[in-house]
Amino acid sequence: MFKTKEALIPYLLLVAVVAAGLIWHESENVPGLGRTVSIGAITVGGPFTLTDQNGVRRSNADFRGKYQLIYFGYSFCPDVCPTTLGVMSQALDKMGMDADRIVPIFITIDPERDTPAVLKTYMAAFGPRFVGLTGSTAEIAAVEKAYRVYAKKQPLNGSGTYGMDHSSVMYLMGPDGRLVTFYDELVSPDALEKDLKAKI
Repeated sequence: MFKTKEALIPYLLLVAVVAAGLIWHESENVPGLGRTVSIGAITVGGPFTLTDQNGVRRSNADFRGKYQLIYFGYSFCPDVCPTTLGVMSQALDKMGMDADRIVPIFITIDPERDTPAVLKTYMAAFGPRFVGLTGSTAEIAAVEKAYRVYAKKQPLNGSGTYGMDHSSVMYLMGPDGRLVTFYDELVSPDALEKDLKAKI
């Protein structure tokens, strides 16, 4: 959930693009369904090389030929991130064999704390099919920019620790690496499963 107005930046950017003539279509009002948006040609995503939870360098090219369901968050997130990853996991479990066509990817916005070892433990809670990715501060900043992700460090109560204020969007990228659609954190597992099956 957005904690500041700045966290709305990714959505405002998309609205601006729509105003320029692209297609914006919201799904039918289905109970429990978060926003599902289909769009025309828009530049979201791009090449990256990051490190997975096993310490292996992975690039976007490694996932070509499959759909990618990508979510940006951090392992120390107390609520939205684990809930959203849980929704992704449940939706994919419901899809049966169709889930083999999708790679669920978690990209950290907190590379200082989310080392490969930390991500390995964290991702295990959501199932073996998940790929967790981290990298240097510069590498993460570049991929955040490519995906129009908002992320900002927020100190917690003067304790020296911090949380991350961030946008919460699941991106469905096609086998060609182009954006197919995206979902917000309100989408239910059933609704996500249904829409993923329709999109792939």
